Amino acid sequence: MPAVPSSRSTPFTPPAQLSATQLALLAGLNLAVLAWSRLGAFDAATWWMEVAPVLLVWPLLLATQRRFPLTPLLLGLIFVHALILIAGGHYSYARVPLGDWLREMLALGRNPYDGLGHLAQGFIPAIAARELLLRKTGLQRGGWLFTVVTACCLAISAIYELIEWGAAVALGQGADEFLGAQGDPWDTQKDMALAWLGAMLAQLLLARAHDRALERLAQN
Repeated sequence: MPAVPSSRSTPFTPPAQLSATQLALLAGLNLAVLAWSRLGAFDAATWWMEVAPVLLVWPLLLATQRRFPLTPLLLGLIFVHALILIAGGHYSYARVPLGDWLREMLALGRNPYDGLGHLAQGFIPAIAARELLLRKTGLQRGGWLFTVVTACCLAISAIYELIEWGAAVALGQGADEFLGAQGDPWDTQKDMALAWLGAMLAQLLLARAHDRALERLAQN
């Protein structure tokens, strides 16, 4: 007897990889928001410094799409991270309206959007580092992968803090908006702690989904 087709809907399966057109559309959306953010930006120099990673990463991704496509999961995270950076560049991190709303709702002493940015600075690079390590090295899933990925994200965070220090030395008070310290003497340490936390959360929450995305990409 022939099998009766199930009436239950098939769960959505993400694509194995984005086409060149889909990737260009994703980049175009980010760059359109980026162009908007330049209009009326709080401070031009701060805008350039905050959005520089977006201007560097998307051309690189478009240029390497055919030779080394990334998983849709990672590309989606990069898209979200770019939006976080763009908002910080437009308003400056200490003045992003979302952060002001959270400060009032949670009765915080400062705008927490900068913290969100540094949490993302660990969360998204963790999946990027995990993907590169699994695809380009012999490192296997497990404790060592978790440790190396976390260390990579802490290194990225440390480099970013060194860049902030260099900006502070070069620009003096003009770097205040880029630093986003809001008068906190422990801002650097807190930023790195948030990046560390973000790196671990990304691996704990997304490792299985990322492994499935990598498997689909390899099969494709």
